[in-house]
Amino acid sequence: MFHITTLATLGIESIPVTVETDVAFGLTAFNIVGLPDTSVKESRDRIRAAIRNSGFTFPRGRITVNLAPADVRKQGPLYDLPIALSILVATGDLPRSTIQRAVFVGELALDGSVRPVQGTLLAAIMAKKHEKNDVFVPSQNTKEAGAIEGLRVYGTPSLREVVDHLKGIVPLSLTQVTHTQTHTSGEDLASIKGQETAKRALEIAAAGGHHILLKGPPGGGKTLLARALPSILPHLSYAESVEVTSIASVAGVLAHDQGLIEERPFRSPHHSSSAVSLVGGGTWPKPGEVSLAHRGVLFLDELPEFSRYALEHLRQPLEDGSVTISRAVGCVQFPARFLLVAAMNPCPCGHLTNPHRACTCSFNQIAHYQKKISGPLLDRFDLVIEVGAVEHDKLLSSDKAESSSCVRTRVEQAREAQRARLEPLGMFTNSEISASRLDELSPLTDDTRTLLASALRANHLSARGYMRVRKVARTIADLAGLADVRAEHIAEALQYRGQDHVQA
Repeated sequence: MFHITTLATLGIESIPVTVETDVAFGLTAFNIVGLPDTSVKESRDRIRAAIRNSGFTFPRGRITVNLAPADVRKQGPLYDLPIALSILVATGDLPRSTIQRAVFVGELALDGSVRPVQGTLLAAIMAKKHEKNDVFVPSQNTKEAGAIEGLRVYGTPSLREVVDHLKGIVPLSLTQVTHTQTHTSGEDLASIKGQETAKRALEIAAAGGHHILLKGPPGGGKTLLARALPSILPHLSYAESVEVTSIASVAGVLAHDQGLIEERPFRSPHHSSSAVSLVGGGTWPKPGEVSLAHRGVLFLDELPEFSRYALEHLRQPLEDGSVTISRAVGCVQFPARFLLVAAMNPCPCGHLTNPHRACTCSFNQIAHYQKKISGPLLDRFDLVIEVGAVEHDKLLSSDKAESSSCVRTRVEQAREAQRARLEPLGMFTNSEISASRLDELSPLTDDTRTLLASALRANHLSARGYMRVRKVARTIADLAGLADVRAEHIAEALQYRGQDHVQA
């Protein structure tokens, strides 16, 4: 029995799937076994028509196609091409020796043309891992599959052209993909008037991967500040780009003609989003917004307007950097190492802290509004910043603030210091430092210990809050280019904790 290799996806992991076909005498039948879903079973008519319309003879008799391993669910139309090729091998229209070390994916149209599918990047990753040299994907997906170096990627316009290539009649052209570093998008900090404290907090958040909450009256620039954050984040590395693109490919949000994603994701879901849309799920789990924001920014504007039930689902991804979704059919894990930025007003009318306008809300309305966000969720924000109204003289000033490119340079230098210190331990940013490693990586001096002791008594910091203050202080020291954390770094970190746990 001859095997053709394709794949199945489980989360963002790819599993090799072998397609084998048996053509036997008997009543005419075409069966696909190996735990296929409805979309795979429906491919039988497409494959039959595509083979005939490509100039080949569809065999008579009993055809059995097996997708192994049989205990892994197969879904989607990507099996059309490998099944059709397997049938042609079984009937002798295609030599077996031509497809020994190759991976095939693609959906067939009735005329034999090959349509784009999801997950071609995972096919290329799987091919390289299992030492398959050639990858055949739909022509529209070649940029995506070509992101993996060291493979021969062929775009397949039609079934007929794939067969002609495999038989050596008319070879397909190899895909050549070049990777270029693009400019990071987002608002430039130079265009934002005033808000120096908030800008400094954004710089610290970008340098250490710390979650940040922006609070203040409407019109102060909270949303603009959040949208400027991607412009000061370091560029994605090649490994990070592959990881981010894999998630987008599985989720179906990657354009068919798009290659490697080279900009950090910025996701801003509406406050009507459900818990499943935020963290992922479904009968066959798909990644949610927290995974689509992996290695980038998740911005939640008007935070109290989100369902409290949905927001509570964020607590575990914020701690673990991943989402584990369990179903009866299996368990899937999606990465979710994102930087959370949230914005909120201090009260329903928004003017509780505005010195120029009176608040019209009652005490009960303010308390109800602020209690929409639980204490445990607030405790997971490393930085809580009051964003007040911009002063008139700053709005009218023609002076330019510091540009995002200048800030990004400092952020990248701080990230480089963290990488040298943390990469041997499997971590990348200070926000990922575990409690057991904190004393080793950020030891306390007598001065910093005394200052923290006073803060614990005065501010009633939780154990988590205490740890987060020390991590932020470590990032502030890295931005200053210092190896040791000093008392002034702890003091600045404490300033950014704000009154985030004090409800009105």
